[in-house]
Amino acid sequence: MGCLENLNYEILAKNCSFKETRDIVKQMCKERYEIPPGFKIVEKAVIGIPPIHVGIRDEKLVCTYTKPCHGTFVILVDSPEDIANVRKNGKPVK
Repeated sequence: MGCLENLNYEILAKNCSFKETRDIVKQMCKERYEIPPGFKIVEKAVIGIPPIHVGIRDEKLVCTYTKPCHGTFVILVDSPEDIANVRKNGKPVK
């Protein structure tokens, strides 16, 4: 895996603040998890200010993705491996 460009993904929001990404995940997903900075999604360390939330919607991951020089996005990505990792290692958010 490793590169977002090689996955089935959709950009849901662009140029977001970290708070905005949390709000978008909360709005879109009933199943949410808190992850620490550095947690790997698509084999890349997640960049952000805690708490960083990711969600699962229709068995796809809704998460923050920061691309240096391009900003922070909220993406919907089809990655069963990452979903399993988040469910196993993330802290559930109520």
